[in-house]
Amino acid sequence: MSGTHGTTSSAGPTTDPVPPEATAATGEAGARQDALDAVTRRAREVIPEEGIITDHQRLRTYECDGLAHYKVTPALVVIPETTEQLAAVVRACAEHELPFVARGSGTGLSGGALPRADGILIVTSRMRAIREVRREDQRAVVEPGVINLDVTRAATPYGYYYAPDPSSQQICSIGGNLAENSGGAHCLKYGFTTNHVLGAELVTPDGDVVELGGMAPDAPGYDLLGAVVGSEGTLGIVTAATVRLVRVPEEVRTLLAGFESTDHAGAATSAIISAGIVPAAIEMMDALAIEAAEAAVHCNYPAGAGAVLVIELDGAAVEVEHEFGEVERLCRENHAFELRVATDPAERALIWKGRKSAFAAVGRISPDYIVQDGVIPRTALPEVLRAIAELSESSGVRVANVFHAGDGNLHPLVLFDDAVEGAGAAAEKVSGAILDLCINHGGSITGEHGVGIDKAAYMPRMFNDDDLDTMQLVRCAFDPQNISNPGKVFPTPRLCGERPGRRKGAHPLQESGLAEVF
Repeated sequence: MSGTHGTTSSAGPTTDPVPPEATAATGEAGARQDALDAVTRRAREVIPEEGIITDHQRLRTYECDGLAHYKVTPALVVIPETTEQLAAVVRACAEHELPFVARGSGTGLSGGALPRADGILIVTSRMRAIREVRREDQRAVVEPGVINLDVTRAATPYGYYYAPDPSSQQICSIGGNLAENSGGAHCLKYGFTTNHVLGAELVTPDGDVVELGGMAPDAPGYDLLGAVVGSEGTLGIVTAATVRLVRVPEEVRTLLAGFESTDHAGAATSAIISAGIVPAAIEMMDALAIEAAEAAVHCNYPAGAGAVLVIELDGAAVEVEHEFGEVERLCRENHAFELRVATDPAERALIWKGRKSAFAAVGRISPDYIVQDGVIPRTALPEVLRAIAELSESSGVRVANVFHAGDGNLHPLVLFDDAVEGAGAAAEKVSGAILDLCINHGGSITGEHGVGIDKAAYMPRMFNDDDLDTMQLVRCAFDPQNISNPGKVFPTPRLCGERPGRRKGAHPLQESGLAEVF
């Protein structure tokens, strides 16, 4: 079982690339090296030399993403600047059946961009063009390496912004956001990335460049774009995305509410939503998360709070004014002992600073931690949070909670010290138990961070073999050679001795005449 270790630097498996001397090897290893050499030559033909990395020490720069527990040194890193360059490399990979993995800023937290030791890492960080901002259509066309926040910066002069805002929005890239269907605080009202992507330029696993969707709000036929967003790079690499822009609201009001317990904060959250109010964001932090944020950024949250809510409403000024009064009343009715309303942008920024910095801030109170990501029905919040607290107490493993309360997307931070023997294993056990809690309460093993390599082993807890095989049929339709980010999302091998790869034999849907394998 694996975990997302935000600060661990030495734990976890590390794999070196295939060494140069392997060129002389025979058999499968020799064939793999020949394929790598051929793809490297092709890459050098189309990509400037500064975009080709073969030096071992420089390759190690890319050995992990935000899931630092797992490290694999790629055999080759290429950094294309154009779709044509990227597609040429993918075509070469397809010709030689060499696996490839796409990576943007590397902020993913489930190991979705973990490289292959026998494959190529294709880094899109130099594809940073904002090709077009169309105010009249409320659309922007951006390349995958564009930083999330830069889309908003480009749209702001026109009175618009890009709504999906992961906590890492200052450094995460749009390509990664699409791959993981990332969310953020304001997805409660505005929806996740998939709700804001209208079209994509996709390099398929065989190197073709295709267009999915477009400027129009809907496209006829199968929703292939919907399949690609959130597919974690297993269906190809997006090289441009057409995204929806949202009008900058007339009014924004932000409130910080302090509660004695997460039970009261959870009850307030449900009361607000039940009243028909949809805030732009409702974020919750428990006492341990508050302690970490205070240590890191001195956000001055209410002293003695067992939980705080950060609540933000936006929209027409009259509507916001009315609903804000209701939110204040509902918070008090649910035992908020302190309310603070931001009166200017500086106070609003300070309220958000504590929440936005919480993940990194936990490093102030624990040398290592697992960032878990599960989602539950919002009404189950009090019960699940109590169960997490009981898990923490019975195991002796501390758990800090900071999450999107409005849509039930939990981010428990499981704290441990990897220098203590057995501490990492205990933390992973608690982390897995939290995912079981999510599943048992009708939720999911991921709300926005993806499955990646981190939670592939948990997929059978949510889906049966037929479900997983059907998903594999979709994947195989895009990637019959299984070279596009292989080893992610799906639990392989499923059985002892089973070789990872495409399903062997007829699928039940084939046998019943309901589906075909392409």
